[in-house]
Amino acid sequence: MAYASLAGRGAVAGPRALLGRMLLHRAAKPLLFVLCLLPLAWLVYGAALDRLGANPAEALIRSLGDWTLRLLCLTLAVTPLRLTLALPALARFRRMLGVYTFVYAALHLLSYAWFDMGWDWAEIARDVLKRPFILVGMFGFVLLLMLAATSFNRAIRWLGARRWQRRHRSVYLIAGLAILHFFWMRAGKNDFSEVAVYAFILAALLMSRLWLRRGSR
Repeated sequence: MAYASLAGRGAVAGPRALLGRMLLHRAAKPLLFVLCLLPLAWLVYGAALDRLGANPAEALIRSLGDWTLRLLCLTLAVTPLRLTLALPALARFRRMLGVYTFVYAALHLLSYAWFDMGWDWAEIARDVLKRPFILVGMFGFVLLLMLAATSFNRAIRWLGARRWQRRHRSVYLIAGLAILHFFWMRAGKNDFSEVAVYAFILAALLMSRLWLRRGSR
């Protein structure tokens, strides 16, 4: 029985150790960098060849928003996966995913300001105050900007690890605002299927994070 138990643990540890080595490989980060760029490259390609449908501006804005949510989910999934799978090497990808979340959010906002509003700042201000889902999205972006501005090592040293961690827990508030922004945006068309999927994923990630924190005490 003892031998069988050890053999079982060895079978599990083998693939985990292999995956850990792959995550630590020097090509892992450049690969992730390229993978995160691919959706943007595809959108640029589609826009250049007029393949984004009848309303390319709307398709571009919404696609960038969708990828912001997807990358936010991936960023929040790093810690639960790292702890659950005992793969500390996953932590080295969290910052890059967070930065890319900000990049796609910034492009989402810039596309709205350019294609929807034509850089008319007065009209943008009126639109933000008139439509709650845009106001919520702007607030979430400001919080995301604050996190991106303190994502580098010098900021961590300046703030101190504990203060930095407290500040970066606001990512869960950002996730909630992103879901509310998405919900209100889809309310006009009464289409909440995708909203429900993202809300479930983010709620599951938040609950798993709370559960893991509780279990570590």
